[in-house]
Amino acid sequence: MKKEAIKLLQQQLNKLEDRDFDLEAWKKYTIVLLSRIFGERSQKISLVEKLEYEFNSWSLRDASGNESYEDGTKKLAAEIIQASIDEINAFGIDTKSSSNKDAEYILQLVFDELKGSQVKAIKKIIASEETEDEKKRQVFEIVESMGEKTSFELISQIILNIIKKSSK
Repeated sequence: MKKEAIKLLQQQLNKLEDRDFDLEAWKKYTIVLLSRIFGERSQKISLVEKLEYEFNSWSLRDASGNESYEDGTKKLAAEIIQASIDEINAFGIDTKSSSNKDAEYILQLVFDELKGSQVKAIKKIIASEETEDEKKRQVFEIVESMGEKTSFELISQIILNIIKKSSK
């Protein structure tokens, strides 16, 4: 997977030199690619999203006569892609499946709503040698002790965060 990811990133790097380069199309493809490799919350995605040809007064004042707006944006884009390639070469790719990442994300949302003692109790239950049915029963008791209103708030929070995450 490491070689394939680097190959795709290299292709995106090469596209920056295309004569008929389309920044918006390049950004969309790159965001999908980076999301798949580094996860949807990667800082690299935010950097790519911010790429644009700036024609505002500040950029006019700061622009050197030697470099066009397009060249500056392409240089920054190239640095983002090169940093991604370098990171893969140095550290590899996190191989956790996206479903594991989603489960961790949901679990973090749940833990954010619980008291510290409840989180400790659930972690202890998960690590125990009990049967799955017994673990489920014990966790159910903890959630039930939160009360109906808190449970509904928790479910609402999970739903809203998952919708927000999927709409990015």
